[in-house]
Amino acid sequence: MARNAGGVVMTTKAVVTDIEGTTTSINFVHSVLFPYASRELPEFVRSNQDKAEIADLLNRTRADAGESDASVERVINILLGWIDEDRKAMPLKALQGHIWKTGYEKGDFTGHVYVDVPDRLRRWSAMDISLYVYSSGSVAAQQLLFGYSDAGDLRPLFTGYFDTTIGHKKEPGSYLKIVASLALPAAGILFLSDIADELDAAASAGMKTTQLVRCDDVLVGSHPVATTFDGVEI
Repeated sequence: MARNAGGVVMTTKAVVTDIEGTTTSINFVHSVLFPYASRELPEFVRSNQDKAEIADLLNRTRADAGESDASVERVINILLGWIDEDRKAMPLKALQGHIWKTGYEKGDFTGHVYVDVPDRLRRWSAMDISLYVYSSGSVAAQQLLFGYSDAGDLRPLFTGYFDTTIGHKKEPGSYLKIVASLALPAAGILFLSDIADELDAAASAGMKTTQLVRCDDVLVGSHPVATTFDGVEI
């Protein structure tokens, strides 16, 4: 439990969790999802470029790249370069979501979640703690991962999802917006992530924090640490 400025004990009312490195292996994202998107993106763009939603995402890519006259083939190359860079670009994330949807539906892969995650999420939900996701992947991609997870459809456990349309994950203002959206005291919201800079930003917004350290190469910050969700103190 945490205490607010007046010394009153604040129980956790909501948990906001990151995905990559927190609920899900980084290896799954980089060894399964990204290569699949790279492989499928060129044909997906060529086949769907005239659809209004996809055409808008291609134009956003041109704008973000500063190449307003780029051909479709040039846009494809830009997007593939962004995948290699792991750039957090909105049009790329949205296109990846469309491509991964096909992969999940075809059974080409399932969404990896650590074995400790589903049961702990269910326990927190049973405690009337609202569960949210905040990830750099699009909301659509988040829902796909949890909807087609190794443990089945986990989406009913979550109340809502946030992506970088609300702000970047290392900026305190993003977490202030999440707090406002949840309409809860910041001290009653626990943010989980493996990235210390993200936790620093959440803490500066008044949220409680815990760092998930699931592998040896995580740069540990000044936040409470857990190696699994079972070790997270609510």
